Amino acid sequence: MPTDLTIRAVTPRDYERWLPLWDGYNAFYGRSGPTALPEAVTAMTWSRFFDAYEPVHALVAESNGELLGLAHYLYHRTTTAIAPLCYLNDLFTTEAARGKGVGRALIEAVYDAARRAGSPRVYWLTHETNTTAQALYDKLADKSGFIVYRRPM
Repeated sequence: MPTDLTIRAVTPRDYERWLPLWDGYNAFYGRSGPTALPEAVTAMTWSRFFDAYEPVHALVAESNGELLGLAHYLYHRTTTAIAPLCYLNDLFTTEAARGKGVGRALIEAVYDAARRAGSPRVYWLTHETNTTAQALYDKLADKSGFIVYRRPM
């Protein structure tokens, strides 16, 4: 892990450095070029981080003034607990930062935020082909055994 790594909340001044991470995350999941998210989605996502009425939060990993990764998470109600659950929606590190503890540090920071918020659980999804990330995730959490179904509307 970079010795001067800082995990912190994103600030409005971070947009130009956050955007390449966001674009990289989306490209990793096939959302680039003709399948890229509309700019309005990116703009709304960014604005939600700074809207006190939104349950969406963003962290960045920074080293030597460079952003190496991001984590976006949100809280939501559930029928199985009183306190809201924490969903780690997006996690991404630059290719150069992979395998250096940046992803782990971001996940641990989300765990800390969830603890402070009184959330009983942090959970996330990854694609079944993302075996590199799963090697880390298997060390930090348990697989739930659930299968995700979805249908576009």
